[in-house]
Amino acid sequence: MNERILSVLITAMGGQGGAVLTDWLVQAAMLEGFPVQSTSLPGVAQRTGSTTYYLELLPIPQDELDGREPIFSLHPTPGDVDLLIAQEFLELGRAIEQGFASPDRTVILASTSRLYSIYEKSPPGRGIYPGEAIETAARALSRRLIAFDALALGQAHGFQEVNAILLGALAAAKLLPIREQNYRKAVEQGGIAVERNLAAFQLGYDHVNSGRCEERPEPGPAPGPTHGIQDWEAFAEARAIGLGRRGATFRQVIGQVEREFPPTLWELLGEGVARLIDYQSAPYARLYLDWLRPLLDLDSAERGYRLARRFARHLAVWMSYEDAVRVAELKTRPERFARIRTEMGMTDGQVLRVTDFLKPDIDEIYGVLPHALVGRFARWAERRWPGEKRPAFAQKVRTTRFAGFLRVWLLTRLRPLRPISERYRREHMAIAIYRAWVERVARTDYALGVEVAEAATMVKGYGAVRRRGLAAFDRYLEEIVAPLLAQADRALISRLLAEARQRILAAPEGIDAAVTLVREALVPTPNTPGNG
Repeated sequence: MNERILSVLITAMGGQGGAVLTDWLVQAAMLEGFPVQSTSLPGVAQRTGSTTYYLELLPIPQDELDGREPIFSLHPTPGDVDLLIAQEFLELGRAIEQGFASPDRTVILASTSRLYSIYEKSPPGRGIYPGEAIETAARALSRRLIAFDALALGQAHGFQEVNAILLGALAAAKLLPIREQNYRKAVEQGGIAVERNLAAFQLGYDHVNSGRCEERPEPGPAPGPTHGIQDWEAFAEARAIGLGRRGATFRQVIGQVEREFPPTLWELLGEGVARLIDYQSAPYARLYLDWLRPLLDLDSAERGYRLARRFARHLAVWMSYEDAVRVAELKTRPERFARIRTEMGMTDGQVLRVTDFLKPDIDEIYGVLPHALVGRFARWAERRWPGEKRPAFAQKVRTTRFAGFLRVWLLTRLRPLRPISERYRREHMAIAIYRAWVERVARTDYALGVEVAEAATMVKGYGAVRRRGLAAFDRYLEEIVAPLLAQADRALISRLLAEARQRILAAPEGIDAAVTLVREALVPTPNTPGNG
C-alpha cells in the first residue's frame, strides 16, 4: 500500500454549513470508492459557535485493498494535516495557532470573510483582529495557499452558501484525488437546496478556474461608507433617491453645503446630511452644518481639513444616536425584510418569519418620552440604580405578524417628540461639551484639537455600553485633557493624549489605565529643575 492516508481539517462557525461540507466530502470520496471516515469537534460557543470537522480518506479504491482496512484517527495531529479548509478567516488563524498547518505538507483553502468575535466587538475602539497577521502566518505555514472572500463572492451573485462555493473551489484546484462529477453527485445526493448549492458550487469552480482567484487573500469590503466618488452630482442624486420622499429636502440642504463648504468636504458632509435627514429631519441636518462651521474657521486646505473631517464624521454619528425610535424604524423597514429573504435564499412561495429579541433597559424606555414628563423620574432612577446597570425588560416580538409589527411600528410615530425627549436632552448636553472642548483645544493647538475630536470614538452603542462610554469621555476631558493643557511641553501632551486614547479604546476599563498613565507622567521627579 504505497498511498498514505490524507487528512482534511475543516474549520467553520455554527450556521455556516461545516457539517454539510464534511458530508459532501465524505460522499464524494465514497463515490470514488475510497475508504473514508469523519468526525466533528464542537468548539467554544462564540459567533454562534466555533466548530471543527475532521476527515481522513485513503485514495485507493476499496476493491483494490484485498480485504485490508485502513486504520483512521478520530482527531487531527498538529503538523500532519494535508488540507485545511476555513470558512471564516479568524478560524483559520485559530487552526494555525494550534499547530495544524505545516509548510512542507499543508494546503490551505480559505475564505477571507469575517464574522467578528465578541472580543473584537467589546473594545470601545476598533478591536478587529488584523487579517494581515493571519495571511502572513498562512503563507509561512502552508505548502500552498488559496484564499478569497467566498462570502462576498456569493453575495454578489445572490448566494450565502460559502460551503458550496469552497467545495467548487476545491474541485477546481484539484486539491483531493476526487473527480468533479463526484463532488456534484455528492451535492445532489445530499438533497439540501440542491439547485442553489450546485449554482454556488459552479461559482466557486469558475472563480478558481478563471484565474481571478490569486493565491493570496483578497481584501473584503471595508466597513462603513467610502468616499472616493468622483462624480459629485451622481453621488448626491443617489443619496436623494435613497431617502425617498425626503430626497427633495436633501437636495436643498446639499445646496447649502455646496455654497458654504469647500468641495473636498462635500462627500463627507453629504453622507452626514443624508444620515441626519433619514434619522430626524432637514432642520436637524442644518443644525449639524451650523455646529461644524466654527471648526471650519480653524482649519485650512493646507492642513487637509483634518480637524473638520474628524469632527464632522464623529458629530454625525453622535447626533444619530440609537434610541428606541431608531431601532423601531430600522426593524420595520421593507428593505430589511427583503434583505433577509435574499440572504436566506427564499423563493416567492416561502413564508418568512422573523422574531426580534429585544431587551430595553429602563433608561431606553423613558428616554423617548418628553423631558418635562419624565425628568424627575429619570433623576430618581439614577439615584436608585447608580452606575451602568439598569432594570431591563426582555421580550420577543414576531415582526412578521401584524400584532408584532404594529407594536414596533407605533414606536416610530414618536419621532416628532425626539427633540423634547429625555434622551435627546442628555445626548445633546454631551455633544455641546464635546464641541466646546474641541474648539477650545484647537484654538490653542491644532494637532491636539484633532486628537480631542477623534476621542468621540469612545462613545458608541446603547444601554450600559453607551453610559460607560459617556462616563469615560467625561473623565477623559476632565482628568486627562484638562491637566495636559496646563503643560508647556506640546510634544509630551500630544504623545500622552494619543496613548491615553488608545488605552481607553483598547478595553472597557481602559479609562482607569489612561488616567493613571497621565497622572504618573505629570508627577514631578526629584531631579526636575525647580523642584528643590
